[in-house]
Amino acid sequence: MKITYDDKTDLLYIRLDESKQDVVNRRVADDIVLDIGEGDRIVGIEILEASSHVDLNKILPIQHEGIRASA
Repeated sequence: MKITYDDKTDLLYIRLDESKQDVVNRRVADDIVLDIGEGDRIVGIEILEASSHVDLNKILPIQHEGIRASA
């Protein structure tokens, strides 16, 4: 599993299966998109506007892209 956060887009991405495969995006809520892979398995979860939904400090360490401003 790999978790990345991009502060420029405020996107948190949780990759559950790192194998290379085609995925279909399925929006399940306004700010949640699931990446569905082979066998209809969830291989990734995108959380849009992540800082308003998740306490990012509680899921550290994560691979961080960009510079996150301190609160």
